[in-house]
Amino acid sequence: MDQSAGPIVTNRDIEGAERTLGVSFTPAERTLLAPAIANQIAHAAARRAMPIPLSDIPPATIFDPRLPGTTMPAPAALHLPRTEIPCPTDDTEIAFAPVTAQIHWLRTGALTATRLTRIYLDRIARQNPALLCYARLNPAALDHAAHLDARAATGAWAGPLHGIPYACKDIIDTAGIITDWGAEPYQGRTPDTDALVVQRLHAAGAILLGKSTVGALAYGDLWHGGRTRNPWNPEEGSSGSSAGSAAATAAGLCSFALGTETYGSIVSPTTRCGTTGLRPTFGRIARTGTMPLCPSLDKIGPIARTTTDCALILATINGADPSDPSSIASSFGGDLRTLPANLRLGYFPDDIATDDTITPELLDHCRALGLTPTACRRPDLPYDSLSSILMAEAAATFEPLTLSDRDDLLTWQDENAWPNQFRAARLLSAVDHIQLDRLRRRTMQVMNDIFTEIDILIGPSLAGPMLGITNFTGHPCLCLPAGFIHSPSRIADTLAGTKTAATSTTHRVPHSISLWGRLFDETPLLALGHALETRLALDLRPSGC
Repeated sequence: MDQSAGPIVTNRDIEGAERTLGVSFTPAERTLLAPAIANQIAHAAARRAMPIPLSDIPPATIFDPRLPGTTMPAPAALHLPRTEIPCPTDDTEIAFAPVTAQIHWLRTGALTATRLTRIYLDRIARQNPALLCYARLNPAALDHAAHLDARAATGAWAGPLHGIPYACKDIIDTAGIITDWGAEPYQGRTPDTDALVVQRLHAAGAILLGKSTVGALAYGDLWHGGRTRNPWNPEEGSSGSSAGSAAATAAGLCSFALGTETYGSIVSPTTRCGTTGLRPTFGRIARTGTMPLCPSLDKIGPIARTTTDCALILATINGADPSDPSSIASSFGGDLRTLPANLRLGYFPDDIATDDTITPELLDHCRALGLTPTACRRPDLPYDSLSSILMAEAAATFEPLTLSDRDDLLTWQDENAWPNQFRAARLLSAVDHIQLDRLRRRTMQVMNDIFTEIDILIGPSLAGPMLGITNFTGHPCLCLPAGFIHSPSRIADTLAGTKTAATSTTHRVPHSISLWGRLFDETPLLALGHALETRLALDLRPSGC
């Protein structure tokens, strides 16, 4: 290439790039490299000149979590534990009841959709100013409830979630209702159509209460309206990025909520707020109409108060869609009422040792349920390095923000925030990226080998590498409350972790454990989760709520 027609690249430029990328060339090699690098720059400039819509053009390379030989589960009916308790007269008791109980009251006429919706709207009006867990409400919620009550009076039930009000994470499109991703550059963005999961919930009879807050561009709990707070300790954030979904569910401001996860965005706020979160197998639920962040990692899942509720919601939103090429058709069913026979439970001793506050005693509870936890081994691989895949995908998705400097509009601007991470990702090596993809494949093989020996893994939700490993392999995760800890207030999120404020004051807050299972086999996780939550019988109503 004639460098006079494009950028001039000097040996000194290359030498500086070497230090950035951790490689070393000789002066002669740099001289040979200069024209080729100039050519690469020109190609990149030409590509950047072509606008790529955020959601219209997915990558040509599609991630599939299934290795050769993976067996998909056979279709089966879903059997849930029955929750047929008398309907309370107290509105607070109704607000905190499981979805399954609320459904029973609605079906028997002890409760109406209008009353249930009003209960939540009244509670939101009182508590949202402090918690900042709703970005905006659905002005048609009560009208929808009245319509459903009229249908119920004639026996025309809309579906399994008839009359159940929910919160929808603000990166999931809702027609005519602002969905601005919690981010200043997209304020006022109003979609014309509902996301597919919203369509499925509407068809099932669920009532959209409003848009739950999300950390800007699905990271953290800081959004353009402030920081979403933890109902158990409003001095700290609720973690992210499904910040509002977890906080609203924990505070009794909805029956359940939709969350999403790329790397901890269901698990982390679920842990913080004392809710139950289900991150389904990658590909199980089509993401059509949801803000893309990392196409090979993004997942949609429910945040609720019980595992049974999570199962019911998963059954409602489950399914693939041609518009999401990463989605994979898979049935969901099974029996949550009893533990599967001969269930094999595994754990990693080193991971357990990192969280001596909660997880070890959970192994004793599992033994009391008739299980025999088995110690497992995991190869020592650089699993944390996989996070560079996430950063590259996220930076590519939001490249226009970086190149236009509109990333400066985002409030969060420190070392761990998106603007800095997006810029850093520009300096990732493409060769290293391919090698990371190979490491990802090796990690999939590791997990596949482990799950030939056991059915479920149990361990700490955020300590150790399992959060990252299973997000990159696509394995499902059930995160559920396991007890309480005393912790200083926690504020700023980092990837798979949290900064703790420098204070000696502690607060009693929930803590969680996680269960991980085989691909597209969430039912054993939910059955064990139900057995554990029944045995633990935790009081998960925050004081003041």
